[in-house]
Amino acid sequence: MSSVKQVQVTFDCAEPERVARFWCEVLGYVAPPPPKGFATWDDFNRSLPPEERGSWFVAQDPTGVGPRLYFQRVPEGKVAKNRVHLDVRVGTGLVGEERLATLEAECARLVALGAVRERVLLADEDNESCIVMQDVEGNEFCLD
Repeated sequence: MSSVKQVQVTFDCAEPERVARFWCEVLGYVAPPPPKGFATWDDFNRSLPPEERGSWFVAQDPTGVGPRLYFQRVPEGKVAKNRVHLDVRVGTGLVGEERLATLEAECARLVALGAVRERVLLADEDNESCIVMQDVEGNEFCLD
């Protein structure tokens, strides 16, 4: 049996490029180069039938280490809590007030990009503090 070498995380959304570019800013990811034969993504999109234009976009880790993120347009909006979410690990190894200050600073940066802060979950006997947030289309994620 062979082992899996790569993982892609797929987001359903209304505006794939907008959501992808938000996550590029969050994670330091980049959009890949446009497909061969096209100078820009806009050129590529103009070559597609109207109903397919802007129907997907990709964000990838420039180092090649993190998973590729794929954003696809779907007709329906988000109506319930995510079954899967990303944890953005900005406070790894930190505890107490130092951890909260780091999480709050990153939260402020992401709110300026269009994220929404939902709530702070304070540390307990089992878990350190985290901040629950939503991306630009309401998908939940945690600053951890």
